[in-house]
Amino acid sequence: MKIAIATKHYETVSGHAGQTRHWLLYDLGAYRPGGELPEPLRVELEKEQFFHHFQDDAPHPLDGVDLAVVASAGDGFVRHLKQRGADVLVTGEADPELALKKILAGEALAQPRFDITTSLCKLRDLFSRH
Repeated sequence: MKIAIATKHYETVSGHAGQTRHWLLYDLGAYRPGGELPEPLRVELEKEQFFHHFQDDAPHPLDGVDLAVVASAGDGFVRHLKQRGADVLVTGEADPELALKKILAGEALAQPRFDITTSLCKLRDLFSRH
């Protein structure tokens, strides 16, 4: 299983996932419960790879991800990921590693915080080609 976490400079879980540049990618294929988390791969997207702009007509650095963890996301982002075979989990948890540990332990995550950009994205998505 691969989990990608949207981050702000690889430090905190980021909102507005469609505009997120920095992602932590965890490949959990060899992970065993109670073991150490694998070191994440740091993925830095180019502007044309931001899902807010991406055309879905080429391979993407996050292809193969099973789950994307974000602080907020619009419907367009969720559709982009669903088309690529990934689910989206929205959380208010700010620490990427803690969020991942809670997911793996089956624990509840913090509720998402209000993010005005999500509302603006939903409005944009109403008139979008997505």
